[in-house]
Formats: sequence, structure tokens, C-alpha cells
Amino acid sequence: MAKLNQIIAVEKGVKSKAQQDLAAAQHGLAKPALLAGISRTYQPKDEEGEQLPPESTRVQVKAEDVLRETAATLTRLFDVTATKDWANCTARADVTVEGRTLLREAPVSYLLFLEKQLSELGAFLRRLPILDAAESWTLDPSTDAWKTDPVRTVRTKKVPRNHVKAEATDKHPAQVDVYYEDIPVGYWTTVKFSGALPARRVNELLDRVEKLQQAVKFAREEANSVEVTDQRVGDAVFGYLFG
Repeated sequence: MAKLNQIIAVEKGVKSKAQQDLAAAQHGLAKPALLAGISRTYQPKDEEGEQLPPESTRVQVKAEDVLRETAATLTRLFDVTATKDWANCTARADVTVEGRTLLREAPVSYLLFLEKQLSELGAFLRRLPILDAAESWTLDPSTDAWKTDPVRTVRTKKVPRNHVKAEATDKHPAQVDVYYEDIPVGYWTTVKFSGALPARRVNELLDRVEKLQQAVKFAREEANSVEVTDQRVGDAVFGYLFG
């Protein structure tokens, strides 16, 4: 008795062959010359007339034969697909992570859905904003956000100063350069806030997703190892269609 994973493995090949055979059948039926035949003989008007050999062309493609071959090809596809779908109705497995069973008797179709969703969720988590590692962060209960320690910085103001390069004389005025000096006038105390996440938290989430992904794959493999009962539906379908 075959297993579900074996049926899944051959289904693609059976489907591909069916498509090729159908395309070949349609190609043959699209050529009227292959469906046509002829037979003719020649008889002169009198015994002294020219004798010509008979001519004939055989029918190379018969539509009824094509129908029988098509039914045989599609019957195999219908039977394999039915066997898979019937088995999928009963193929189930538990999803267990680190000894904890999260889902019991999950069907294969849902396990496939879950695999896809977890893959997309992992991509989403990898794009989460992460706190700047250059800062020291603590969680602030009052804002429910992360914050840094206060940092005090000096606020300065530029004050013009004069630098006398040359004193005034009775002939020349004084030569003076103006420059600016930064004079402390106050202090800023800065606390940064962020709604991002610590790298440790993001890594924990990604680790959980990866563990669950593995568990779902194991469950799917277990469910797909169930033994299947071969379904024979193609004969009934094509017995009605082409009978």
C-alpha cells in the first residue's frame, strides 16, 4: 500500500504527462489531412486506353482512438489526484514544540497554510526596528517605552570679542579684529525615548518562529506518511463522458 507522500511525489509527473498527451492529441486533431483518407481506381473508356494504378491515402488519426487514449491518460491523473485528496481528508498530525503540543491532529492543508504564514511572519520580524546598541536603554513604565539615562550638555552662546592688532596713533586708527567666543549660558538635560525593541527580544521571537516552522514541517511529513487507499474514479468519469 502506498503512502501519501509517495502519491504526492508522483502526482506532478502524472499531471505533466497528461498535459503533454493532451497537447499532442489536440495537435493531431487540428490537422484535417491526418483525419482524411481516400481510395480511387481508374478504368479507361476502352481496352486500348491507358491503364493507371489505383491511388489511396490511409486515415492516420481517428477521433475515437484519440478519445480512448485521452481517457486512459486522464484516468491516471484523476485517480492519483483523488487518492491524494481523499487521503488528505484523514492525514493529520500533532504540532509539538519543545515537548509542548500546540496543535492536535492538524490536517495537511492547514499545516501547509501554517508553513506559508510562518515564513511570512519571519520576514516581518526581521524588519522590526531595533534599539540603538550605542545607547543604554531601560523600560519606562510611565510611557511604556524605552528610555536612556539623562545626558547633560552645555548650551553656549557666541559673544563677540575684540582683538587689537595695532593701537591707534595720531596717523592711523587702531586695527581691531572681531572674533566670537563660546560662553556657557545654560544646560540641556536630554533623555531619549524609543518604541523599538531590544535585539535580544527580536532574536527570541525569530528563534520561536524557526522552532515552530521545524515542528510544522515534521508534522506535515508525519501526516504525509499515512497509508492511502487507491481511488478509482477515472473509469466512472470517462465511462460516462466518452461511453
